[in-house]
Amino acid sequence: MQDLNVLLEPVRSVLQQIGVFLPRLLVALGVLIAGWLLAKGARFAVVKGLRAFNFHVLTERAGIDGFLQQGGTERDTTDLFGVIVYWLVLLAALIIASNGLGLTQVTELLTRVVFFLPKVMVALLVLIIGSYFGRFVGQAVSTYMRNAEIADADLLGHVVQYAIVAFVILLAVDHLDVGGGLIQHTFLILLSGIVLALALSFGLGGRDRAAQLLERWFPRDPGESAAGPRRGGGSSR
Repeated sequence: MQDLNVLLEPVRSVLQQIGVFLPRLLVALGVLIAGWLLAKGARFAVVKGLRAFNFHVLTERAGIDGFLQQGGTERDTTDLFGVIVYWLVLLAALIIASNGLGLTQVTELLTRVVFFLPKVMVALLVLIIGSYFGRFVGQAVSTYMRNAEIADADLLGHVVQYAIVAFVILLAVDHLDVGGGLIQHTFLILLSGIVLALALSFGLGGRDRAAQLLERWFPRDPGESAAGPRRGGGSSR
């Protein structure tokens, strides 16, 4: 009889552990189902709310939607925000479920992901507003230069626009804190190299071309050009 009890003791221990773990598992499954339903509802509410405020018009004018469509997706930025909110709610439900099951490492990993998703949303907002502002300023510069009859107005407007967008991208990456500053330093090094290369090319090999561009952008007054050769000249007798 004692031998039988010794043999049945591991089985009893396993059954007790299953009896303790099974209610936790059922509660975790209930939390996941409820979180999945809440995530779908939150995504629907966010997408409808953003479209009600014409947020998709802003993203379309900023050029973000066109960039996403060129990547092969049919969703716009508004749908992307809805997907981020969906996963944010679903990951929160996973954190609650894993914490109830005693999965500490999984809970810590999911918590880090949840804390990172709001940074992604803020970075997207910075990109959208910055891209819209860059396009607005670029068009304003082009219009002003056309009215001032300065050549290459479209080129200079695009240069201003892309400079603002590059600065905004740097701000977004800095907010995400990806790479520990490596991306920011690499970007600054590349930008400095491009500026130095342009300066050397114009200063050494393109002086005549630079003079032509300056003459096109800022033409001289015909009166000054006509009076220029007369300076210092005297009548020879």
